[in-house]
Amino acid sequence: QVQVVESGGASVKAGEPLTLSCTTFGLTFEQTSMAWVRQAPGKWLESVSCISWTEVTTFYADSVKGRFTVSRDNAKNMVYLQMNNLQPEDTAVYYCAASPPAMRGCTLHPSGYKYWGQGTQVTVSS
Repeated sequence: QVQVVESGGASVKAGEPLTLSCTTFGLTFEQTSMAWVRQAPGKWLESVSCISWTEVTTFYADSVKGRFTVSRDNAKNMVYLQMNNLQPEDTAVYYCAASPPAMRGCTLHPSGYKYWGQGTQVTVSS
């Protein structure tokens, strides 16, 4: 059974950093591209970032470029989202998502991901 589990959500103040973590079970992690997708209250899903299983490809939404960094450690089955200079508009539930095996690169389209975590809340106050 496949599981995707996020952690690290918290309430922070504007300008502060936060790192989210995600691990998977039941997948060949080193062949799985990963994405971070968020959903703010009353808004659609917004893909934040993705990283290919080869670590060669990463993409970022324009709204987070220069502030967020995605990384992964295949030996630990972990993917991370380092978020710097958080702003109130970053407030959302952040989901970690895993692709089917051997996706070519990665995509910011949520439909490209087959397995999803339950989400972790990030709240940024001004």
